[in-house]
Amino acid sequence: MSVQVRLLPHAADLGLPARASAGAAGYDLRAAIVDDVVILLGARALVPCGFCLALPEGWEVQVRPRSGLALRHGVTLTNSPGTIDADYRGEVMVQLINLGAEPFTVHRGDRVAQMIFARFEAPELLVVEALDATVRGEGGFGSTGR
Repeated sequence: MSVQVRLLPHAADLGLPARASAGAAGYDLRAAIVDDVVILLGARALVPCGFCLALPEGWEVQVRPRSGLALRHGVTLTNSPGTIDADYRGEVMVQLINLGAEPFTVHRGDRVAQMIFARFEAPELLVVEALDATVRGEGGFGSTGR
């Protein structure tokens, strides 16, 4: 499979999203910002990544946090995973939130998130009067124990 990518002028020097190793599932997303962005404690920031995608029908991109940012700085995504739909053609952006202990500064080119390509199905939804029974039934949130 191939995916068309349009690099935007403000990110031409950052290159394409890339995997950090041959076995990596995620493509690192870089901050395509001009000036540093300081994210205060509990604050959010929308960070542009400098490119647009044309995904094939039946595919999505899941935007996920980078584990190192979360562990070392408490910086993660406000919606995780975020979804980029196949019919979206705008700039890829990430919504960062600082849950850490001190302000966090995003610099141009910093790896701020990762994207995973995933197939999806769009099943037909059928209304029924009852669902088949299972051992678990309607038990949710903690019903299966620790």
